[in-house]
Amino acid sequence: MNSIKQMDCGSYPLSTPEQNYLLNALSTELKARLAPHLQKVDLPLGQSLYESGDILKHAYFPTNSIVSLIYVMENGDSAEISVIGNDGILGTSLFLGGDSTPHRAIVQSAGVAYRLPAHVLKEEFAQDSHFRTLLLSYTQSLMTQMAQTGVCNRHHSVDQQLCRWLLLSLDRIPSNVLTMTQELIANMLGVRREGVSVAAGKLQKLGVIEYHRGRLTIKDRDKLEDRSCECYQVVKTECERLIHYKPKLRKQQ
Repeated sequence: MNSIKQMDCGSYPLSTPEQNYLLNALSTELKARLAPHLQKVDLPLGQSLYESGDILKHAYFPTNSIVSLIYVMENGDSAEISVIGNDGILGTSLFLGGDSTPHRAIVQSAGVAYRLPAHVLKEEFAQDSHFRTLLLSYTQSLMTQMAQTGVCNRHHSVDQQLCRWLLLSLDRIPSNVLTMTQELIANMLGVRREGVSVAAGKLQKLGVIEYHRGRLTIKDRDKLEDRSCECYQVVKTECERLIHYKPKLRKQQ
């Protein structure tokens, strides 16, 4: 597994732990206890945070980055099963009774996260009832996303899958800009890159997105939602119901 680079203080000066919804929702007392253990780290595009079967030593709380959980088949084929951004935590296995996971975790959109040692997470999960409830509610919302992703990949077109995926990603960062490549998107969706190129080209012609050299900007969110399938709304509604997370709407760029 590649090493994670600790951030220089000036790289993302606006990034704070409170930009992660779960960290921001903690009690003042728990925030104070966790503060000495939280380490700000840079998550570059394509970085592998862990591979299938790895023992997890840290949990990650993204602020302006997005991490994808991916299932990899024996023949090398892969598909994304969920995305994690400033709404949640990477490392649910740590408090669900296991220290490893069958999934691969890849940085889908570059940015920052705060990582917490596994033993600290487990200790606080065991003793703080509010923290425990919050993490379990988030895990349930993540399970909904995983299930709906499977349904979407089976029953909906590449165009609809791309729109759903872009909306879920957009909801989990503080801007309208995603830093990623079409090849990475294709790997996430488990489809051919040519299919993603065609679907993205349609959206660009309609003025919905603008894509240039790994930088994808959402220009018209309303049109993007109109072209998405119902899967996006199912996941969004459950996330709001379970952890009361509502992404802030940004002005179009």
